Amino acid sequence: MPVQIPTTGNVGEWLQFFSSLSTPVIVGFAVLHLLYFGVLRVWCGRDLQTLAATLDDYTRTLRHRSVLDRSVPLPAQIDAFVQDVNDVLSDPSRVDDRVQCLERLQILDEKRAYLDSLQFETASHTARTMIEAYPLSGVLGTVLAIGSALQADSSGATRASVNLVMERFGDSIWSTFAGLFAAVILMFVSSLQEVRFARLTECRAAIRDMVARAKRELRMSIRSQESTQS
Repeated sequence: MPVQIPTTGNVGEWLQFFSSLSTPVIVGFAVLHLLYFGVLRVWCGRDLQTLAATLDDYTRTLRHRSVLDRSVPLPAQIDAFVQDVNDVLSDPSRVDDRVQCLERLQILDEKRAYLDSLQFETASHTARTMIEAYPLSGVLGTVLAIGSALQADSSGATRASVNLVMERFGDSIWSTFAGLFAAVILMFVSSLQEVRFARLTECRAAIRDMVARAKRELRMSIRSQESTQS
């Protein structure tokens, strides 16, 4: 049944119009939401690749560093590179590697890929939170249909009013079904992505801690060596 825009100011007709739009609108937004999760997945993968490439470049001059196959998941590569740097920081005898780490900190300071997290975290949080809107939208469509039936009863015929309410309620129940079904599908998709998104956040936090520790300990170590030599 084609949707017709009301040509009068009758409230009941406008409520019925918006109610009839609720199901296709919910389905349309659900499809866009799925595509949005796809964009977030690509975004997450790109950020992980950037972090892994940056750390690979940073640790390239270390004498003993992890050699990983390209098939190893990116979070595992990042964890290995971070551990390599932490091993250098924990071993004062690796003087040459400590000097290289301090000199090559400029690589991390220039790219600062580990700091650009606000936009992605905001986008992923919005994608997860807005799933809750679909069941509410479905219920709203049903309520609009019932409201339109009540507004349409101008003759005062109780039986006709009840029949109209039941008829429009039966038609609009699909909006509630669409909202609930969309929420279930999106929650499932979100659960599949949640671990990957969380690992990206954890990797960024680990790199921040590593850089802060490297700046603090290596500079203090170099200064103490210089003061001892002088």
